[in-house]
Amino acid sequence: MLDELYSVAGSAFAVGNLAWILFGVTLGYLVGALPGLGKGTATAVAIPLTFYLEPLSAIAFLVGISKGSTAGSAVSAILLNTPGEPSSTPTAMAGYPLARAGKAQKALKMGLFASVLGDLFSTVVLILVAQELAEYALGIGPVELTAILAFSMVFIAGLSGRSMIKGLIAGLFGILISCMGLEIETGSPRLTFGLIELYDGLPLIPVAIGMLALSEMMIQIGQRQRLADEADLLKGSSKREDQIVTLADWKNCIRPIVRGSLIGTVVGILPGLGASVGSFLSYGAERRASGRGADFEESGAIEGVAAAESADNAVVPASLVPLFAIGIPGSVIAAILIGAFTIQGITPGPLLFLENKDLILGVYVSMLAASVMLLFIGYFGQNMFARIVRISPALIMPIVVFLCCIGAYLQGGGTFGIGVMIVFGIIGFFSKKYDFSFVTFLIGFVIGPSFELSLRQSLGLVTDLPELLDHPVAIVFAVLAVVGVWRLTVLQRKQMAEMAKAETN
Repeated sequence: MLDELYSVAGSAFAVGNLAWILFGVTLGYLVGALPGLGKGTATAVAIPLTFYLEPLSAIAFLVGISKGSTAGSAVSAILLNTPGEPSSTPTAMAGYPLARAGKAQKALKMGLFASVLGDLFSTVVLILVAQELAEYALGIGPVELTAILAFSMVFIAGLSGRSMIKGLIAGLFGILISCMGLEIETGSPRLTFGLIELYDGLPLIPVAIGMLALSEMMIQIGQRQRLADEADLLKGSSKREDQIVTLADWKNCIRPIVRGSLIGTVVGILPGLGASVGSFLSYGAERRASGRGADFEESGAIEGVAAAESADNAVVPASLVPLFAIGIPGSVIAAILIGAFTIQGITPGPLLFLENKDLILGVYVSMLAASVMLLFIGYFGQNMFARIVRISPALIMPIVVFLCCIGAYLQGGGTFGIGVMIVFGIIGFFSKKYDFSFVTFLIGFVIGPSFELSLRQSLGLVTDLPELLDHPVAIVFAVLAVVGVWRLTVLQRKQMAEMAKAETN
């Protein structure tokens, strides 16, 4: 593996490629530091920039954005108690009290170090695991693939929102929308409503930009006064020990970082769990291990910042494992990256390592380079990024909406793409308001064509139920899907009952 990585180091470390990685990480960190913006929004808006790039630079650029924005979201979480993303909420819980106590710089630095270490660990796991899984996935047939895709959809639907039913509705709606266009076997038009622009189906990029970026801007515009009122940067202490990470801090935080990196990596590999699950699990584990209880949120805890940030950032590279290995996007970032791969004429999945091995190896090296750049950009630019959170949302939001329109216009066939973006922006707005998982919708939309094709092939291969016995892997995943629906529904009902009981008391 080391020899293979060394063979592509020349292209990965080319000046042009490194420049795009640096730009991606810097842009991502900047976007992450701004309240209300996240890696999904940043990556979706930036995809049109990759149209004229080489495949390696394009993918490395987008991965750099996702890494930078995940780490940068800790800035607004610690300084303003306003997480840039839901996954940064534990960071705000443990870090904002430290900032109020004059230890903002200490908390920011530890958050950065933990982010880089978690990200680096997860990237190494991706390099070691993805190809091995892909070699196994080459032996998977249509029947097994259908069962795996169905299980993934159920798994994602149950864990990406509060309601299993709403998650399944969102995922099935995504699959339905993916059916627009010419039917896969006969070429008959489906759900085109007489529009010739829909014969090729809905373009992924305008749909993703609408569901992620535009809908988020609609929500943030309604909260712009609150965001403007909170943008008052906290002053730090003049004591040197409150501005640096001491040896004692490292001793307290090394175990939470290791635990958080492991939790985040496992959560990232499992499709649908997401960074929020990883950061909350890691934070909760450290909170319990410390024995401090509510004091974590009252006085602040640098260990809590380290635990949450290491897990949060470990999820991003690990979520690419199912994408590279079997072509299933396990997160929003992975779903958006499929659009970038498609632009470059590349299909993610097990054949990726056979047909585009040098590209994937180059991406690996670029990801390692992005981790190093993240450390330097975050450390030396932290004060500047902290001041950027003062910028009025009234200036930021129009720029983001303008970039959304440009991206949808370029990748959606002109004004038709802007129309698609607006429609799905409205759908995304109501999805978020009523807790329908937009993550499940996007993943259902992305895997819809593969699911339909494998299902049709399976129906041709398996004509009688006894023939399913020849496909034990498919049976296992089908059973897991059914059990998953039942189990997750029961757990969610119990949680809702407990919440209702707590409110009445």
